[in-house]
Amino acid sequence: MLVWLDLLTPKQVNFLGVLSSRLEARGHSVFRTTRRYKEVNELLRQKNINAVSVGKHGGRSLEGKLTASAQRISQLSKMINRLKPDLSVAFASPEAARVAFGLAIPHYTINDSPHATAVARLTIPLAAKLFSPSLISKRVWQKLGASREMIIQYNALDPMGWLRTFIPNPAILSELNLDVSEPVVVLRLEEAFAAYLLGRVPEQESVTIPIINEIIDTSETPPQIVVLPRYLEQIRVLRGMFNNRVTVLRKVIDGPSLLFFASVFVGAGGTMTAEAALLGTPTLSCFPREPTIVEQYLVKKKLVYRETKPKRVVKRINQILGDLETTRKLQREKARKLTSTMEDPIDVIVREIERNT
Repeated sequence: MLVWLDLLTPKQVNFLGVLSSRLEARGHSVFRTTRRYKEVNELLRQKNINAVSVGKHGGRSLEGKLTASAQRISQLSKMINRLKPDLSVAFASPEAARVAFGLAIPHYTINDSPHATAVARLTIPLAAKLFSPSLISKRVWQKLGASREMIIQYNALDPMGWLRTFIPNPAILSELNLDVSEPVVVLRLEEAFAAYLLGRVPEQESVTIPIINEIIDTSETPPQIVVLPRYLEQIRVLRGMFNNRVTVLRKVIDGPSLLFFASVFVGAGGTMTAEAALLGTPTLSCFPREPTIVEQYLVKKKLVYRETKPKRVVKRINQILGDLETTRKLQREKARKLTSTMEDPIDVIVREIERNT
């Protein structure tokens, strides 16, 4: 069987990268596509995953997203029509869904983000199967165009697709010149260009910038601060504001290892928040809108603490750092107990693919 995979975000590189390796190990052929997008392109190179780049990220405007998507559909349609894969699998890729549907190729979509309604409506109605964590009700997906019969659920969160075999590498600390004897606070900027956040984040700012300022301004000896931007624009803004007072990463690094060794992680929604929580790192979320279903679940399991006001976020960080050894031990144990009950989502998808071969 020839399976076409479309990898558009770092999360998708991690998840679909494992899926593609699993499929190839079982004798299937895999063809991977991606787009011009800094983090994704760097992560693909880091993981030695080959993918054909088609089109680009649409940027911050709705018109830019529409134009980039239309151009990418046109380019992909020619390529995929020549390739003639047996199946298309993607993580809520509007272009993969449209091209597969238009060329009568069965399309499987994976999604754990019903809050991203625009992407869901552009992909789910065109799919033959929808894979999703079981904590998201089928009724949620039905409102976005799914039939109950097409929904296949797994008892896991998506990061378990790549964390099940993960071994943390302490070399990340020396790579970033971090002092292992001092606390490290890691912050991930929000997906400012995502359609579901347009208009909610100031153009030249991030919801995490006031938190960084608060840490620096209120600490006699600030912890080591590492910031993970998503875009070149964010890198330029952060480096201009903080100079050498924080470490602003300019390239993709071994994210899971950094999260594992961090004293505290502060995320603004997205995969890294769940990833850090499942690794047992004390985790806070400052997601700038209503909490997602996944975030609500992790808050309920006491693996994520939700705070949106900078002073409260920093107060919580200081509480954690004040008793870090005990807090980290408790978080690791809670994470271990939860993840031990989860299945491998990759196995679920592979079984379904082979069932329909």
